[in-house]
This record gives sequence, structure tokens and C-alpha cells, in this order.
Amino acid sequence: MELIMEALEKNAKFFPNEVALVEINPAARPAAEMTWREYTLIETSPEGRYRRDMTWREFDTKANRFANLLLTRNVKKGDKVGILLMNGLEWLPIYFGILKTGALAVPMNYRYTDEEIAYCGDLAEVSVLVFGPEFTERVASALPRLPRVKTLFYVGEDVPAFADSYDRLVEFCSSRAPAVELTEDDDAAIYFSSGTTGFPKAILHAHRALMHAAVCEQHHHQQTHSDVFLCIPPLYHTGAKMHWFGSLLSGSRAVLLRGVRPDWVLQTVSEERCTIVWLLVPWVQDILDSLDSGALKLSDYELGQWRLMHIGAQPVPPSLVRRWLKVFPRHQYDVNYGLSESIGPGCVHLGMENLHKLGAIGKAGYGWQIRVVNDKNEDTVPDEVGELLVKGPGVMKCYYRNPEATKESLMGEWLRTGDMAKMDADGFVYLVDRKKDVIISGGENLYPVQIEDFLRTHSKIKDVAVIGLPDERLGEIAAAIIEVKEGDALSEAEVNDFCRALPRYKRPRKLIFATVPRNPTGKIEKPLLRERYGATRLVEAQMKG
Repeated sequence: MELIMEALEKNAKFFPNEVALVEINPAARPAAEMTWREYTLIETSPEGRYRRDMTWREFDTKANRFANLLLTRNVKKGDKVGILLMNGLEWLPIYFGILKTGALAVPMNYRYTDEEIAYCGDLAEVSVLVFGPEFTERVASALPRLPRVKTLFYVGEDVPAFADSYDRLVEFCSSRAPAVELTEDDDAAIYFSSGTTGFPKAILHAHRALMHAAVCEQHHHQQTHSDVFLCIPPLYHTGAKMHWFGSLLSGSRAVLLRGVRPDWVLQTVSEERCTIVWLLVPWVQDILDSLDSGALKLSDYELGQWRLMHIGAQPVPPSLVRRWLKVFPRHQYDVNYGLSESIGPGCVHLGMENLHKLGAIGKAGYGWQIRVVNDKNEDTVPDEVGELLVKGPGVMKCYYRNPEATKESLMGEWLRTGDMAKMDADGFVYLVDRKKDVIISGGENLYPVQIEDFLRTHSKIKDVAVIGLPDERLGEIAAAIIEVKEGDALSEAEVNDFCRALPRYKRPRKLIFATVPRNPTGKIEKPLLRERYGATRLVEAQMKG
């Protein structure tokens, strides 16, 4: 199996002058940004949008130059290089430059606080950190707690005194690929868990996993050289990057959109002739709501070339997909399931041909095996709930520097996902909920995702999260945090009446009208909600007592 860097080098050889990456920044301030190529104002945009692009040759050249810059700083095979950047043209060449040295790329969440930067950087043993202007204060604050970090590269103008200028130094480095021997078994990257179940864990992946993610993605979505992929989610996460890997294998163009406003999404699809778009549930909701309200009109855009919309990163309400396909009846559709521990999306997927199984996350992905097991690690019978296990070339090597967590998650070559699921007689898997999110109320197991899917079918509900709150009599009760659509009013009585269609034990016993917080990859931040509302409930109970 070739390595992911070799795919980039092939594209630079066969498609040197073709555009590889485009960055669209609808709210750019170009004068405040240091770029490799000046932004070009898109005159057709009424509010002014800025665009820049990069060819495959430029992409590979930039990666080689950064690799050689790292080598001048004595970075060697096995070292760890952190990336703390917003999405942009710089991101992927820096990532590939790190891989070309034999060092490990360590992408970090752009929402990390200084405490989290210090924690994750120390856990991954980062010795070099590449960061942008958005993170200067946080990095400066974290540095005293990062004793291994000896080199810092700053991407942008106004370089802080404690860092070196990436933009200035990289141009003086060789554009030839460094002669570093690597195999598919060598360590390639450390990703961090999303933190929805506590402080992030460091996930170690080999080069084999990265390349399999690319092969798997292209097999599932059949990217050709003429496709154009719109990438909106953050590149630090496996989801966005591994979906883009399919474009890498086909040598096709990708567009990085910095922003998620519905009009920005449709305008970019229209102007850049995008054919494949990966969206998160909240963005799908926002686009549909904007179309329903008349704020956006499909007739204002050229969308006929758009062939595939796919979703991942969190449970997808079937009602939302049906709503989408009424608006876009010609679209192919796919659901992608995965974890950072399985190198992101694709270990399970619905498949574009299986709309008749809407609601399922699908079957085993290309090159993957799956099982659903009970507490005795025995395969469940059809429609019996158990834990989903996956096995394949994309399973992590381990949780870095955490043998206890590794032992809990890896059962030989099988990865315990922590997700409760059931498999039907046809082999399609339906996600029930996170194992840690299951609510046990009066001895009954409640699966929040099922209740959330039901509530989202209400015409006035934009988003919902169901969590367990402590209860003296039942142990736990289901509480629904409901985000109402803008312009609508919704009462507790209306919701309770709507929930009469649910079995009594599944009905939420507490309703909270508030915004549903999601992380950058679209997952509901349930630990935050439990802390926010669970603690309040405990205090109230203590006061009453």
C-alpha cells in the first residue's frame, strides 16, 4: 500500500497546474492576513467574498518546503508536531510536510483553551507547534506548561517574539521531497477524542490507517477527477480531512469554506460548481429553515451539478433527511459513521443505494468488519440492542500514553465503539445511543437518540437534546432541552401533548427551553448540559430538603 504523501506527489506530477484547493472566506479581512497568494475579490458577491487557490504543484512544493524547514530544526522520525490553525490553504500543506519528515502530525481543536492546549500538547509530547494569529494569547499562556516545546512557527503577520515566522522561513527551504524512509506500519498522527465524554484522549494512528481512510472514502462516494468537494468542518478533525482524502486519490478539486451560513453554503456550491458536500445536522436544518422561510430561494443558485449530500459525526434524524430529499429529490445521500479511533468516517456507512434503509447507519464500510455484542461479548440476535464493535485497517494503534483506556477499548483487533446499536436481519445497523448516555429510569433503559428523533419531527422544534437528571424515586428521569425555531412559540403543554404518541416511560419528565450546544463537529455537548442542568437540579433538591 502506498502512503498518503505519495498520492499528493502523483497529483503534483500528473495535474501540476490544476487547482487542488480553493479557500473561500466570506468575511475576510485580507489586509490582516499573510497568505501565499493574494485574495481575489469575488465581484459577483453582493457583500464581498474573497477567494484564493493553490495548484497541486504548489501544494506539494509547500509541503516539501515545510518538511525541510522542520529538518533544519532537527525534527526527526517519531517527533510530534502540533497544528493549531483555522481552516485555510496553509493547513493541509503543513500537515503533509510533517508526515514527509516521519514526524507525527498532532492537529488540535481550535476551540481549545490554554489549559486544553497545555494538556493535549503535553500528553502527545509535542516538541514543535505551528499556530496562527487567533491563538497567540492562548499559546503564550500555555507555553510554561509545555516544557517539551522548543520550536514555534507562527503563520501570519505580526509574529510574536516567542515564535519564528513560518511564512518567511519556509520560502528559503528546498522544494525537493526529503529522503525519509517510511512504511505503512510507522506512526503517522495523533488525534484527540472529541471530549464529549470527558477530557480528550490522544489517539495514535499509523500511516496504514490514513491511506485506508482515503481508499474507503473513494470507494464509498466514487469521487472522480471531475468532482468538486466542499469542505466546511474543521480540518483538525478526522471527519473533514478523511472525506477530503477521497478527492486526494482522484486528484479532484476541493473547496474550503470558512463559514456555515446557509447563503454562503449555497453560493459556494453554485459559484465553485461543487458536486459533493458533507454537512452536519445543524447546517442542514439551517439551510432548510432558510428555504422554508423564503430567506433563500433555490432559483438564485446554480445547483444542478450537486450530486451527493452526506452527513456524519452525530445521529441523523430520518425526518430531516426526508425533508431534505423533498427539496433536493435528485440528490444521492449517504450517512457516514465513524470515530476518531477508527480514523473518522467510513467504518460503517449507509450507502448511496440504500435509501430504503433510512434511519440505519448502514453496513460495514469498505475493508471493515462489524459486530453487535451483548455484555458477554456474544453476537446479538437481530434487533437486540448491544455494543457496536468494528475491525479494520483504520483502527487506532492505541490511546497514546494511556494503557488502561487502550485495554478498555481494544479487544484484540476489535474496537469497542461505546455506541449501543442493533442489527436487523439484513445486516443493517441502527444506532441507539452512546453507552454512557443511556438513561436508566425506574429500571427501564431509555435511549436519548430515539426520544430526540421523535421530538425533532415537531414542526416548531429546531434542535433537541435529551439527558438524564437525578431523581430520588426513579434514579434518573429524561429531560429534554429544546431549541425552538426562530419566530415560533412553543409551550410545555404543546410538547407534552405531542409526546403522548410515545410510550409513557419514554416521555420526557422535564422540559427546558434553551439553545442546544454542539461542538465544531456537530456533536451535542451532553457533558456540558449534564453539568449545567444536573447540578442545578441537585442544588434545588438540597434546598427543598
